[in-house]
Amino acid sequence: MADTVASTSQFILDQVGGAENVASLSHCATRLRFQLVDRAKADVDAIDANADVMGVVPQGDNGLQVIMGGGVADYYAGIMRAPGMGESGGAAAESGKKEYGGVRGRYSWVDYGFEFLSDTFRPVLWALLGASLIITLLVLADTFNIQPFSPEEGETLPPSWQFMHAMWRSVFYFLPVMIGATAARKLGANEWVGAAIPAALLTPEFLALKDTAQVTTGATEQVQIYTTEVFGLPMVLNDYAGQVFPPLFAAVVLFWVEKGLKKLIPAAVQMVFVPFFSLLIMIPVTAFVVGPFGIGLGNGISNMLLAVNDFSPFILAIIVPLIYPFMVPLGLHWPLNAIMIQNIATLGYDFIQGPMGAWNFACFGVVTGVMVVSMREGNTQMRQVSAGGMFAGLFGGISEPSLYGVLLRFRKSYVRLLPGCFAGGVVMGLFNVKAKAFVFTSLLTMPAFEPLGGYAIGIAVAFFTSFLLVVFFDYRTAAERDQVRAELAAQRGDEEPAAGPAAPAAAAGAAAAPAGEPGAVLTLEKVVVAAPMEGEVLALDQVPDPAFAAGKVGLGAAIDPAGDTVVAPAAGKVMVAFPTGHAIGLKLDGGVQLLIHIGVDTVNMEGRGFELLVAKGDRVQPGTPLVRFDRAAIEAAGYSPVTPVLVTNHRKFAGVDVVAEGGRVAAGDALLEVRPTPPEA
Repeated sequence: MADTVASTSQFILDQVGGAENVASLSHCATRLRFQLVDRAKADVDAIDANADVMGVVPQGDNGLQVIMGGGVADYYAGIMRAPGMGESGGAAAESGKKEYGGVRGRYSWVDYGFEFLSDTFRPVLWALLGASLIITLLVLADTFNIQPFSPEEGETLPPSWQFMHAMWRSVFYFLPVMIGATAARKLGANEWVGAAIPAALLTPEFLALKDTAQVTTGATEQVQIYTTEVFGLPMVLNDYAGQVFPPLFAAVVLFWVEKGLKKLIPAAVQMVFVPFFSLLIMIPVTAFVVGPFGIGLGNGISNMLLAVNDFSPFILAIIVPLIYPFMVPLGLHWPLNAIMIQNIATLGYDFIQGPMGAWNFACFGVVTGVMVVSMREGNTQMRQVSAGGMFAGLFGGISEPSLYGVLLRFRKSYVRLLPGCFAGGVVMGLFNVKAKAFVFTSLLTMPAFEPLGGYAIGIAVAFFTSFLLVVFFDYRTAAERDQVRAELAAQRGDEEPAAGPAAPAAAAGAAAAPAGEPGAVLTLEKVVVAAPMEGEVLALDQVPDPAFAAGKVGLGAAIDPAGDTVVAPAAGKVMVAFPTGHAIGLKLDGGVQLLIHIGVDTVNMEGRGFELLVAKGDRVQPGTPLVRFDRAAIEAAGYSPVTPVLVTNHRKFAGVDVVAEGGRVAAGDALLEVRPTPPEA
């Protein structure tokens, strides 16, 4: 396992352009997050084709997310150990720049804004996950009356239980400090100054200002406004514990303050005077202006959603799960997470998390269905991807492995996802589900929602609606499904029972299969595979597809076709015949399994320009026409006609050699030689 992680880590680093092309590297719960000097140098297709990679998502102008699943930290560590990689990545380490170097002009402000939010919350994710499970335990203790109260002490908790509450409250109370640090770091400002600014508003001295403050009534009688005079100016005193907008805006202002100070202060004394003046300026600015503005903005957004909820919780409960599948891939969900935390801090409950659970469990239902379908097909790779997404979702509330591993890779999966989101949202709306604490929506955090029964029914409806749609109707288009099944069949076709009359030898020099069982055993002599079409022979690494070029599908050669017909290269059986006609799988007598893939990405043509001439199970002889195709149609559609001819079960043989003489072959000329594995002594 360690060797696999190390080799995959080095592979990813090589494909992104090496350490010198990495401006910065970080990771979240599932993704490696690269900021590259030049993303054009990264081979995205090659990375995506790697079996250990769940998906690749470009971000902004030079960002690249590589989805690795739950073991992402191991791959991150493997890359960081590579020569040339420093604490913040190769290029950044060599230049001495901070992690991101501040706001850069090559980002559009919209892209950078959402990237800023995403990368600010990402490092805090682990602490939030841990705290949310501690909250769940305490909610369970309260639900089952395990958590005691002490009426004689004024309804206060015993010390042990108070300490338990301190364990989770530490994360949420000091969340502004964490957000201040991560936001400042993202922008390129000093992260510890970014943390110190909101921390000043949580100190006992700042909180004590309320003791001498003037109290007035706000727009509603439940809201009291505390105002005191500082430096002769009125300061509104807010409760900043658990707030996220004030430290976010403070970090933005800090970036510009630091930038200006560095222009005015000599470099030799910047380490002392830049943080000194930054704190001297930013703490008052935050307390007087930025903090109240941030709280006002958060309250405004929350009140707008609350107004929709008050008008019709049913409508809001349907809207939220239907928009989340489109918001999460773009990072647009982070502002809503901030509103959820804001709601808990101000209202004591949140009305977004319950409906959001419908999206999450519909998502988990899709990947669980994919796991079942993959087990039926024997698709090991998708089974592993979907199982990882299922467990991360059901027990951790993390949707990224499901989203990037399945949903964004197969466009039809959204057709299975959205009905689950809608059905679950309807149930959430009927029960008007609310969250009592900010948690990640998983099976373990169910007690944080009320009514618990309504929430349980809602997530069950969402889960099983999407799960059953996938199990019964699949998650791929017909072309995608047929291609995957053909490749799987090509890999395990030697295990399928063969039937039919005795067959002749596979090719010149090949041993005949036992009578009544053509192809049931592997030949003990070499097998010569003829060219299935006329054209120019190319090395496999010249195929314009990273999976074929790297030999991941099989070993062999490619042909740039000159004719319009694919013929059988030897006697055998049609193992897979794609309805689209773009590829065909054969099991040659003697045990060689052959995949002939006409063109690259031609599955997208959905059969246009192809005529399938045989059916699955047909016996073929050398020269039997298999497929007729139109090269001009392939090129007009924007695809390469280069045709890989691959031995897919090459691991059962000693080797596969290209034996074609010269650059051009005719159909029937020798193309490949498959060397047998010597029998055991």
